Amino acid sequence: MDLNSLLDPRLIALVAVAAVVAGGLVWLSVRQRRRLTADLRKRFGSEYDQAVRDHGSARRAEAELAGRAKRVQGLNIRDLDPAQRDRFSFQWQALQSRFVDEPKGAVAEADTLVSSVMQARGYPVLDFKQRAADISVHHPHVVANYRSAHEIAARLGEGDASTEELRTAMIHFRSLFGELMHLPNAAAMKAVA
Repeated sequence: MDLNSLLDPRLIALVAVAAVVAGGLVWLSVRQRRRLTADLRKRFGSEYDQAVRDHGSARRAEAELAGRAKRVQGLNIRDLDPAQRDRFSFQWQALQSRFVDEPKGAVAEADTLVSSVMQARGYPVLDFKQRAADISVHHPHVVANYRSAHEIAARLGEGDASTEELRTAMIHFRSLFGELMHLPNAAAMKAVA
C-alpha cells in the first residue's frame, strides 16, 4: 500500500466510524457494568461487600451474587399458609419462653425451627452454606446475623458458647424468623431476656 491509498478519504472515514463505534461500545459496556454493580449493591447491601471480600474481586463477587439470584429465581419460594404460620409462631413463642431456663436447647431448637420455616417456604436446606446464600437473595440484611447465629448453635456441643452469645444467637434467629414469616415489624417482637 502506498501513502496515497492510506490517505484515501473513504478509508479515513471508515476508520473514524469504526473508532466511534468501538468507543461507543466500550462506553456502553462500562455503563452497563456500573449499573449492574449499583443494582447488586442496592439489592444485597452489606452482603455485596462480604462477597467481594470472599471472592477477592468485585467482578467475581458480582458473578456469584447474580448466580445466587438466578438460582433462587428457579426455586418455588412461597408464602406460608395461615395454619403453617400459626404453627411456626406457636413453636417460636414456646422455644423463646424456654430460653431463660434452657438457653442452649432453645438456641439449638431455634436453628432447627428456622430451617423448618425455610423448607416450608421452598428453600433447600441440606447445606448451610447454600442455605445462607439462598436466603441472601431475599433477606440480605439478616443473612450475616443468620450465619453468626448458626455458628454459635454449631458450637453448642463443644460448650464454647457463652450466655451472651446464646442471647445474641436468639436475637439473630428471631430476626430471620420474622423475615421468613413475613411478620410486620419483626424487630418489635418480644426481646429475649
